[in-house]
Amino acid sequence: MSTPSLPLADLVRTVRQTREYHRLTDAIPYTRFMGIGVENLAGEMLCRMKYAPHLIGNSLLPALHGGALSALLESTAVFELLLQTDTERVPKVISSTVDFLRSGKPQDTFSRAFITRQGRRVANVRVEAWQDDRTRPIASSHALFLLSES
Repeated sequence: MSTPSLPLADLVRTVRQTREYHRLTDAIPYTRFMGIGVENLAGEMLCRMKYAPHLIGNSLLPALHGGALSALLESTAVFELLLQTDTERVPKVISSTVDFLRSGKPQDTFSRAFITRQGRRVANVRVEAWQDDRTRPIASSHALFLLSES
């Protein structure tokens, strides 16, 4: 887990070709701290946030912190845009709405992003997060991202 030797745009291009997603997530200190990684499971690009005690927000239940779930949702959307579009800059959040649907248990959490609309400058992305059962999401989000300023 070292500092990337390539500029971000070069790293993203390399990861798009090689599908070595860990190279991108390992290059970002925040995703390393949060335990967020990108995986290719059954031909589908998913994110996984590995459970760690520092992700707990309510120790009485225990339940994952809403900020940790929000970080997973936003990171998933950003990785989807970086890896599935031709953008070379990190997309900037214009607006984001998160729906917390049920408590997140102290276990790994998965997420999947869907680009619902993409223009030259902005993109709409929907993300769902789940744990045991994909048909019972624990959180979802809709976000609008700025892809380029020109």
